[in-house]
Amino acid sequence: MWRMYTRKSPTDETGPDPKPLPPTLPRQYPGPPHPTQSTVRVRDDRSWWLDGNVNVVEALQEFWQMKAQRGAELKNGALVIYESVPSSSPPYVCYVTLPGGSCFGSFQNCPTKAEARRSAAKIALMNSVFNEHPSRRISDEFIEKAVADARAQFKHVADLSLPQGDPDEADNPSTGIGAFRFMLETNKGRTMLEFQELMTVFQLLHWNGSLKAMRERQCSRQEVVAHYSHRALDDDMRSQMALDWIAREQENPGVISRELGQSERELEAARLAGRELRFPKEKKDIMMLACSQLSPSPLDP
Repeated sequence: MWRMYTRKSPTDETGPDPKPLPPTLPRQYPGPPHPTQSTVRVRDDRSWWLDGNVNVVEALQEFWQMKAQRGAELKNGALVIYESVPSSSPPYVCYVTLPGGSCFGSFQNCPTKAEARRSAAKIALMNSVFNEHPSRRISDEFIEKAVADARAQFKHVADLSLPQGDPDEADNPSTGIGAFRFMLETNKGRTMLEFQELMTVFQLLHWNGSLKAMRERQCSRQEVVAHYSHRALDDDMRSQMALDWIAREQENPGVISRELGQSERELEAARLAGRELRFPKEKKDIMMLACSQLSPSPLDP
């Protein structure tokens, strides 16, 4: 039960018997806080809650360790990775990457690096908890809704779209919508945060022009999806994409600088809005890598 807040008793002040004030409901994520605990707890129904004293950094790590112990398939284990943006003065910025591949960032004006880490952990923990809701798990119903949304925005499906095509061919893996359905169906039962890294891989392949190049080589979308479904988003993939942008820079000077600026603006806007950041952050990191490889070293003669 929630505590009832009342006025002072009749022995403390004169006047008629006071009536109890309405209960003050605590903030819920989504259940009420335990009356005697100040840490994150998990119940059998997987309801989670936070209060003002919770150590969100520890709670986030414990959350994913618990998921791993319960059998969640996590390619890189249950490790939560933090990355602080180098800065000599506030506000400080920190990013956190979850085991499933999703990335979140500090969304507040943080005066210390520790506060930036807590801010990033806070938004990541809230999304991790929300991700446990059945509506976030890839099911037949979820797939139908996602495919319907993709049809409605066929020209804007960023990860697998075709310049031209028939959006009604959702069951044909050779079409963009069909490949999108195929990718969802092969990951049925997973949550969206667990699915994020695979989605980011295909978003980057589209952004980098790799999907178009593979299509020109007559690679079917089903083959592409089947291949990259088991490919990690690692340094080798980032380096290859950086080399692609260096080649474009030689043909179109200034393209890396323009793309880097746009990526930085997209990442900053998404971070301050508290959105998932893996795609815009990977774009920025790839462009930074391209810049570092393009610019001559100060030690070079």
